[in-house]
Amino acid sequence: MTAATIATTRLRLGLAAIALGAFSVVASPAAARGPEGIADVAEKVIDAVVNISTSQTVEAKGGGSNTMPQLPPGSPFEEFFDDFFKNRRGPGGGSKGGERGDNGPPRKTNSLGSGFIIDTSGVVVTNNHVIADADEINVILNDGTKIKAELVGVDKKTDLAVLKFKPTKPLVAVKFGDSDKLRLGDWVVAIGNPFSLGGTVTAGIVSAKNRDISSGPYDSYIQTDAAINRGNSGGPLFNLEGDVIGVNTLIISPSGGSIGIGFAVPSKTVAGVVDQLRQFGELRRGWLGVRIQSVTDEIAESLNIKPARGALVAGVDDKGPAKPAGIEPGDVVVKFDGKDIKDPKDLSRVVADTAVGKEVDVVIIRKGQEEIKKVTLGRLQDPDKVQAAVKTDEPAPEKPVTQKALGLDLATLSKDLRTRYKIKESVKGVVVTSVDANSDAAEKRLSAGDVIVEVAQEAVSSGADVQKRIETLKKDGKKSVLLLVSNGEGELRFVALSVQ
Repeated sequence: MTAATIATTRLRLGLAAIALGAFSVVASPAAARGPEGIADVAEKVIDAVVNISTSQTVEAKGGGSNTMPQLPPGSPFEEFFDDFFKNRRGPGGGSKGGERGDNGPPRKTNSLGSGFIIDTSGVVVTNNHVIADADEINVILNDGTKIKAELVGVDKKTDLAVLKFKPTKPLVAVKFGDSDKLRLGDWVVAIGNPFSLGGTVTAGIVSAKNRDISSGPYDSYIQTDAAINRGNSGGPLFNLEGDVIGVNTLIISPSGGSIGIGFAVPSKTVAGVVDQLRQFGELRRGWLGVRIQSVTDEIAESLNIKPARGALVAGVDDKGPAKPAGIEPGDVVVKFDGKDIKDPKDLSRVVADTAVGKEVDVVIIRKGQEEIKKVTLGRLQDPDKVQAAVKTDEPAPEKPVTQKALGLDLATLSKDLRTRYKIKESVKGVVVTSVDANSDAAEKRLSAGDVIVEVAQEAVSSGADVQKRIETLKKDGKKSVLLLVSNGEGELRFVALSVQ
């Protein structure tokens, strides 16, 4: 481009700016750069952000040595990091994977992540995956001081961990902010230790809230486009007040580097987990004692719920808190302890966050009417699903008498059928012996051995009962029928099938 062309272009841009200025739509240079407070935030909190260095003894494996950060094959940064890290060792210079000899003795591997100080006595928050299986954990302060740390507690479900170390000098600590007050587009600042480079500041905006990426039972991530890379895990996400509003945990990236889709555990979740880990060394989550599923449009129509919302109770634990409170399969939970429940994830999160032993009001919809049940929450335990297989030497069963309905072959439960499909004695209803591959039932994944317990919330014991209920629903103008279905073990779920 010639000088004359450049001058002409600048002139045209200038005239355009003058013309647009009359309408006050020209962005100021400051707005184009972002908020002015980022440097102030970084200066205020940088000393509270730490590197987490761990080591682990592993058995040696063949295949050569690998001391560089683990980059995807063919990464454009591979050559750069190869040169950069060859001569970079010491505190912060290791990388996940460490050095391995070929068929030598066990060696130590090193990994690095990030964390932040929340108490000047030496309490640090990080991700569980940063310190998982570590033989030794060290905290590296912003000035390079390296101090051995001990593990206070971890929560694998939220991927959080709390560490403790003895400070050798006064520390800077940061506090949690209110992640619920974040708005889409708010500026945030991430500080961490990407690719072992040490304290690194990046900035971006809140791209989304309450993001469920199916990584755990309590997903409710903050999504941000602030650059987050390997080594940032466990580091803080700040608002412009310098408060921690999230813990940077993972990214989505086909290349292994930041593409502007990073996720942070919101501070509201982190604060509750950290408090319990510091107090008990473990998580004590609330337990309602129900199995739940989504309320689809078909199920909502069958239950006279408009609009579709809430968490459908598919089963109730006989020893759980919901049972004595009167909650039953088919109830739809729409509010828990004053909080609206839009879907099953909402209920899982709010129950888990509620104190064990607290009495709460649970608003349910039963047969189109709202009811309030009072429940005293229990404590969630790790489930033990180990069950002994039952072997029988029964003679070949006779072919059962079946009836057809909704693309299903249905038969009355008998001893032979219980044996054939391994159905517990406690399961009552009508067994499915065959499913039409082109039916709505097949699309909804009903299969031989499933047991229909209820049709439109009324118990059935024969194929004739099922047919009768369906005919009644058709006469009433219903477009779908709600089935309560059990597997052989007695686990329940609701399925809505078209009756048209």
